[in-house]
Amino acid sequence: MITCMFTGHRQQNLPFKNNEDDYRCQELKRQLAILIREKIENGVTCFLSGMATGVDCYAAEIVLSLKKEFPHISLYGIVPCANQSCKWDEKQISRYNSILKQCDKVVTLQETYTSDCMQRRNRYMVEHSDCVIAVWNGMSSGTSSTVKYALKNKLPVTVLHPNTYSVKNL
Repeated sequence: MITCMFTGHRQQNLPFKNNEDDYRCQELKRQLAILIREKIENGVTCFLSGMATGVDCYAAEIVLSLKKEFPHISLYGIVPCANQSCKWDEKQISRYNSILKQCDKVVTLQETYTSDCMQRRNRYMVEHSDCVIAVWNGMSSGTSSTVKYALKNKLPVTVLHPNTYSVKNL
């Protein structure tokens, strides 16, 4: 099994914020779907999503939609803490729960939130992956820390820039 993880910005850090009807969000999702499809065509059969709002959920939904065409692929939800969604709005919680119900496996790393649980989740995903798709603008963030950790662990990282849609392989 070849495993690919996702890392990327939450929607408030993307150029279109929460507006998924914005053409920029639609284009980002289209480009992300192309990268995921390429990974599948190159042998990836399992995808890991950290289940945060924004890129994690977009990527998970794309994988779920591609399962119709590629029934052999699987999606694992890697949840940093059982109460991850407790401060989200109803729409975000509904989306999150819908994705989790469709995951082939859900791994919950701890029961309650701690200041390091998101970083622990990211490290877990790197340590259980063969490659990374990152939606990252190059700025310092949790995504940048995850990319650096993945590179330190010699994982190939494909970066999709959320503003320009350029793709770079690290």
